[in-house]
Amino acid sequence: MAKTKELSKDTRNKIVDLHQVGKTESAIGKQLGLKKSTVGAIIRKWKTYKTTDNLPRSGAPRKISPRGVKMITRTVSKNPRTTRGDLVNDLQRAGTKVTKPTISNTLRRQGLKSCSARRVPLLKPVHVQARLKFAREHLDDPDEDWENVIWSDETKIELFGKNSTRRVWRTKNAELHPKNTIPTVKHGGGNIMLWGCFSAKGPGRLIRVKERMNGAMYRARALKMKRGWVFQHDNDPKHTARATKEWLRKKHFKVLEWPSQSPDLNPIENLWRELKVRVAQRQPQNITALEEICMEEWAKIPATVCENLLK
Repeated sequence: MAKTKELSKDTRNKIVDLHQVGKTESAIGKQLGLKKSTVGAIIRKWKTYKTTDNLPRSGAPRKISPRGVKMITRTVSKNPRTTRGDLVNDLQRAGTKVTKPTISNTLRRQGLKSCSARRVPLLKPVHVQARLKFAREHLDDPDEDWENVIWSDETKIELFGKNSTRRVWRTKNAELHPKNTIPTVKHGGGNIMLWGCFSAKGPGRLIRVKERMNGAMYRARALKMKRGWVFQHDNDPKHTARATKEWLRKKHFKVLEWPSQSPDLNPIENLWRELKVRVAQRQPQNITALEEICMEEWAKIPATVCENLLK
């Protein structure tokens, strides 16, 4: 049966006005070209509720009972990596048959949304304390200090690979809670290794590392720094080796003390992301093209991007 067209607010108000001046339902219907039953329904609503506006509709009853909602909310709170399929099965065992979209809608009403789990460094208590110490020591450093730091790191860029994701149920602003993240170790795969550096002035050198870099190779790079600048690198063994420390001392390079397992504190990670997005858009088809495109896109990154990362 076709759904009848809803009367406009003006028409409903006109029905009430005609009723108030003493016209019958039949007469109103003929004058406005409406069925007597329609006119009667509008008049009854006005008498009961003192309005002709549409009233809130109750809608269909929820498929999941309040008890079921508590059960699935408790489940994903304990284990955010629970899938919708797992929850469908849990409810089915409890006697309630629902679909995956119903699960999503129900949890969304509880403030929980399915999101990709963030990948973060695997931290031990000693790492946590070192990171906190670093943050406290540099909390009040002026902006000028960070503008005089050269940030460096290595990364691997894949030719065709796609990083896998896991979804978790979490509330807003809880993306970095340990339950909602995936611990990672460095350099989890890829086709070419790059070493690069940058500062607030813009991108610095970018070098392809064609074999495993050792301390001697690391020290062989022609890195130039102005007096008063600070060099940042992580605690990789080739960086902390006695020979490397002596080389840095002879070069008169001041080195920023760096907490272990803290790539997320290094703004170059954001610059690597910028580079990888740019490279992916150009779709290199082989390793040679991948290297060439990396160099080209690195050189194109505006200094304003680097400056904003440090800010």
